[in-house]
Amino acid sequence: MSTGLVSQRNPRISCSGYELREMFCVATRWLEKNATLINALNVFPVPDGDTGTNMLLTMRSTMAEAAQPLNTDVSDIAEAMARGALMGARGNSGVILSQIIKGFAKGLTGQLSLGPSEMAHALHHASIAAYEGISKPREGTMLTVIKDVAAAAKISAAQDSHDLLALMETVVEEARKSVERTPQLLDVLREAGVVDAGGQGIFVILKGILYYLRGEDEQIELIEDGIFSIKKETHVARQPAFIAARAMPSEEKAYGYCTELIIKGRDLNQNQIRQWVESQGESVLVVGDGETVKIHVHTLHPGTIIEFAISLGSVHDLKIQNMDDQHEDFLQIRRAPVPASDISVVAVVAGGGLEKVFHSLGTTAVISGGQTMNPSCADILQAIDSVPSDKVIVLPNNKNIIPSAEQAATVTKKKVRVLPTRSIPQGLSALMGFNCEMELDLNLEEMSRAQERVRSIEVTSAIRDTKISTLQIKKGDYIGLIDGNIKVAGSSLDQTIFSTFKAVDADNAEIVSLFYGDQVDDDEAVNLSQALKEQYPQLEIEVVQGGQPHYPYIISIE
Repeated sequence: MSTGLVSQRNPRISCSGYELREMFCVATRWLEKNATLINALNVFPVPDGDTGTNMLLTMRSTMAEAAQPLNTDVSDIAEAMARGALMGARGNSGVILSQIIKGFAKGLTGQLSLGPSEMAHALHHASIAAYEGISKPREGTMLTVIKDVAAAAKISAAQDSHDLLALMETVVEEARKSVERTPQLLDVLREAGVVDAGGQGIFVILKGILYYLRGEDEQIELIEDGIFSIKKETHVARQPAFIAARAMPSEEKAYGYCTELIIKGRDLNQNQIRQWVESQGESVLVVGDGETVKIHVHTLHPGTIIEFAISLGSVHDLKIQNMDDQHEDFLQIRRAPVPASDISVVAVVAGGGLEKVFHSLGTTAVISGGQTMNPSCADILQAIDSVPSDKVIVLPNNKNIIPSAEQAATVTKKKVRVLPTRSIPQGLSALMGFNCEMELDLNLEEMSRAQERVRSIEVTSAIRDTKISTLQIKKGDYIGLIDGNIKVAGSSLDQTIFSTFKAVDADNAEIVSLFYGDQVDDDEAVNLSQALKEQYPQLEIEVVQGGQPHYPYIISIE
């Protein structure tokens, strides 16, 4: 591990908002380099996603938002980071990280620059926010690491309030020690012979900040393996105790569904929401403010959570994962991890809401475009060349864009694969099959299989009179397309959607994602989802503000 030449460095008194943004950009790059190793630390029988990947996706969202403010005061940059972290948070580790960033930003409120005292104050608030966001905090996790770091920063700032670099060196060393202590606090870590994954992620982020302050961000290398494991005592069984327990069928239980969503509304009471959600499941995280609240819960009845959320406001970024399916393959994955690869995903998307959804699922770069806005080969080539990876997967998400994407792939020096996704739902479904740990061509195969699991519905208006098969379509009629083929036409938007659902055999479907466009307001979308729920009570319906033009609704149905 690089330790730097402390004796040769100059004291760093403070940083501007621009430098704050840059140091977290370096931290995100450092996290990206180590995400696979952090993923390998997951040891619990029901993995709630991959810790390193979830933290990385959260940081990407954080930095995307941090690029927006024109004002470069520390306070403004930190506030933007907090917004990005909240909306991009994924999984337990991502949600906790978003709380840490939220608290960090709160501690910098009104600050023009960042010095040792301000850093210590921000880390103190980060620790407080992290603990407040969790219903049942557990030591030996990333919570402990951020708490220990905040305490060390307070002492360091009191001793020397003029050297930010010295404070961060102290902070990173304390983070390392705190991570190494996590197995002493959690038996499952000690038995598995690893440290806490989320805590390691916090260490990596802080180490990235230190690299920036030292001016060593161009020389960063992978963390030494020794930090990722602890030496087992001779009396510890070769098979971890929790693995043996999971192998006993008499101890089996239903783990249910990992359910995540965002509520947008007015005067949302975070404490009351948390109390209710705690009564419905386990591993509860409720974070946010009066207008936006994110919920994470493990529950046997995700539909109840969704209905409750809809009663408070509009529902966004709904994710439901079957944890009983996850744990069946967990041990095999742990024993034979897939080789890591450095792959970027480029997607063509129209609509601010849809762009956020694609970014949240791991898309590196989004090209604005789609129906009536087909990007050129040059536009796609520019996006391919802009991403940091030499291996790239392109999602055209429209049949008319596939040829331009394939042409761009032939003129770049990078290794590019075009997955011929023909719609937004196919692109999103393909991303669910993306695994940053798999090689390029294997990823393409998995994503190709994933994209075919979904049916795509697109609803728009006819721009002229026409006849399609037996359909007599008039200009201004609403038309429903299923997998790119016009199947339904009518004068009523809602009725056209219901007819399209009937044509796609929604009685046998299970999950629907409803992306509403810039012509539809929140209440209309929610009312439609409730009407569809009454007609198809078996459906789990996700409502997302897509913001796409021309298409009031784009619908994914599985």
